[in-house]
Amino acid sequence: MIFEMMRILVVDNNVELCSILTEFFDSQPDMETVGVAYDGEEALTKLLDLKPDVMILDITMPHLDGIGVLERLEKIQLDPRPHIIVLTAFGRDELVSRLTELGVDYFIVKPFNLAMLAERIRQFAQEDEQGLSHNHTTYQELPKYQRRNINETNEKRITKILHEMGVPPHFKGFIYLRDAAMMCQSRGYVGGALTKEIYPTLAQKYNATVGGVEAAIRNAVVTAWKNGNTDYIISLCGVHLGDRVPTNSLIIAKLAEEITVA
Repeated sequence: MIFEMMRILVVDNNVELCSILTEFFDSQPDMETVGVAYDGEEALTKLLDLKPDVMILDITMPHLDGIGVLERLEKIQLDPRPHIIVLTAFGRDELVSRLTELGVDYFIVKPFNLAMLAERIRQFAQEDEQGLSHNHTTYQELPKYQRRNINETNEKRITKILHEMGVPPHFKGFIYLRDAAMMCQSRGYVGGALTKEIYPTLAQKYNATVGGVEAAIRNAVVTAWKNGNTDYIISLCGVHLGDRVPTNSLIIAKLAEEITVA
């Protein structure tokens, strides 16, 4: 499939990361970096001047942080509004919930895989071309037998990772984590959609409550962290956790990332 050229604005106060992203995007046949901004105020100026298709936005920046940019962007009401991918070193549920409220299309926890980032941007291009929003139409339009094969392969990959993490397979949270990651990967949910979409869907599927689903996942994650393969979990998350147990949203996002780039 031929994708339209996606015009990208990179916003991050890390100069080296901006250079890496710029070089990567410009090496893709269907992407180009139209601008780089190192703080929030500069980002807003370039948004107005350049009108990019996609903005890659860091949360922690001087002068005006990423949240501030998003709040100001709501008032500006750009038409068309760019797709927004937020880069963050933190996977706190309350943070990604706020990002969702502010209209973020996707969030990626640092460090991240460049191939996965490019895939997300290409999905935006497909959605724009077909007049859709937040649906992976290439997957949905596949014949049923192909979708079934993809799901079976992804389920096996996630099951293997959960075993490696040390999540007890008899825990309800084991199945919930597996299904949540597959939903996140196939439909492009951001982390903030856990409580709004993924948890309710799982609760309905397994005749449980939303709170029960969340608690079961949390119990599975905490148990794996305390009694399982902590080093593997840290490697999977790719962020400095210290003694903190990773959040549900971080684990689900990383599981989804593993099957996205596999």
